[in-house]
Amino acid sequence: MTKLLIEAKWDAIYENSSSSEPVEVLLENAFLLPDHGVALDLACGLGGSALFLAEKGLISHAWDISSVALDKLKQKADEKNLKVLVKQIYIDENSLPKNTFDVIVLSHFLDRSLCNAIMDALKPNGLLFYQTYVRDKMGSCGPKNPAFLLARNELLQLFSPLNVLVYRENSLVGNLNFGERNEALFIGQKG
Repeated sequence: MTKLLIEAKWDAIYENSSSSEPVEVLLENAFLLPDHGVALDLACGLGGSALFLAEKGLISHAWDISSVALDKLKQKADEKNLKVLVKQIYIDENSLPKNTFDVIVLSHFLDRSLCNAIMDALKPNGLLFYQTYVRDKMGSCGPKNPAFLLARNELLQLFSPLNVLVYRENSLVGNLNFGERNEALFIGQKG
């Protein structure tokens, strides 16, 4: 799929969307955030995490391919009187500058070819907050193509150079009426 087709696809998705909540792994573990620094909400969509990071006092960057999503994010940031630096970009291995971010948040986006670039973009002691869909899920939410779904414990393997601070993948174990069953949550710190 070409960059223009990908952009058009996501613009159409975000055209009728307005919800912009921070991702669960970030909300539940906000106490791990530094008091100051530079953060990136990568493949940010409507930028709920970027807004949250700005509220926490971080210099917040939000990158996405969708101009529609970014325009909505800018409007919401203005309404909340928050500064979020948005950038429309097709994200690839060359997009991420090395040793730049104290925090990177990534949710509901999986491109395995970016893992090394994401880790390289973190400053020493930088934190990666990652949450996305797994193959062993209960619902039909998220992508259906297994290429965009995590295998069991895959985030631990993809980001093995990072020190694991938090990992949760409940899958289909135990009482299925409780807990996050469709996504893996990971926080890693660069040494």
